[in-house]
Amino acid sequence: MPGTAAPRPSRTGADGELRPSAAEIYLEVRRSPAFQEVRRRYRRFVGPATVLFLAWYLGYVVAATTAPGLMARPVVGAVNVAMVACLGQFLTTFVLTWAYARHARVHRDRAALELRWDTQQMTREAGVDR
Repeated sequence: MPGTAAPRPSRTGADGELRPSAAEIYLEVRRSPAFQEVRRRYRRFVGPATVLFLAWYLGYVVAATTAPGLMARPVVGAVNVAMVACLGQFLTTFVLTWAYARHARVHRDRAALELRWDTQQMTREAGVDR
């Protein structure tokens, strides 16, 4: 990646054995299929969720500015379409937060934790200080 520092070269341990640096270990983990799968699962949820939420939000803002008559239309008593849509924004935020946390728990957390433990084990075995 441009702008990132090159990893320090491998070093020799006290026993004369060649050991990888921390940067080399983390780059190896980053290139691993397990890490790529965790990132793919993250992007597959976050990308569409972000697009849908922004479209919903911008739709609300555009409707509020270009169709004030529609937004002022009463739904029940003094509650109008704008109020319902505004409350829908809050509800959407909470639902999206719940869905993200559930998706992370079900689809990514276990794999990410395993990667973390594997990385820590690799750095311990290499005698690398983080």
